[in-house]
Amino acid sequence: MGQKIHPTSLRLGITEDWRSHWFADKKHFGDYLVEDERIRTYTQHHYYYAGISRIEIERTRDQVHVSIYCARPGLVIGRRGVEVERLKNALDELVSEPVEVTVEEVRQPLLDAQLVAEELAQQIERRTSFRRAMRRRVEMSMGAGAEGIKIQVAGRLGGSEMSRREKTIEGHFPLQTMRAKIDYGFTEARTKYGHIGVKVWINRGLLPPGHRIDTTKRGEPDAPDA
Repeated sequence: MGQKIHPTSLRLGITEDWRSHWFADKKHFGDYLVEDERIRTYTQHHYYYAGISRIEIERTRDQVHVSIYCARPGLVIGRRGVEVERLKNALDELVSEPVEVTVEEVRQPLLDAQLVAEELAQQIERRTSFRRAMRRRVEMSMGAGAEGIKIQVAGRLGGSEMSRREKTIEGHFPLQTMRAKIDYGFTEARTKYGHIGVKVWINRGLLPPGHRIDTTKRGEPDAPDA
């Protein structure tokens, strides 16, 4: 029986950082966890068109700081910051403390597994051939500098009666090497036949021997050495 581990949690503290940065006792832990989920769900639902890669949440004694990393930050910020102010006011109503929002741009969206997965899901929802869409995503990511990429889709592909799983792999893919910067993304394509799961793994290279990500540093992780 296979024992599955989430690719991101497996590499926490090595090549991946935590998505939430706070500490709480038993009395407040559950409340903070629910608030984090509300923040992420609301933001991703209302700004899905901005290409959100990840949302990091940091709590201090009297404030919640939300960092949004997306491919199109202008859509979240809005003209003269109107949209981001609207988002801040909405999040203030969801949590118990004042919220501060910052928006960062993902400089290489073709090397971001979450963004690649969402783009592929949108192609499937528009009834594009999933095999053609997968090949196109692989070619674009490899052309952008990825050392390897794996894409897997599962569900009623092409509207077939029987669900099945299809995957494609290109390049070098050392999944058992902890120094390998493996980016992972997952989303679902909502078609009239049902939901189709989309998983993407992208190999962005190896970290130098003995090197670990600085978990005290906030922001986008440094690109590993080839």
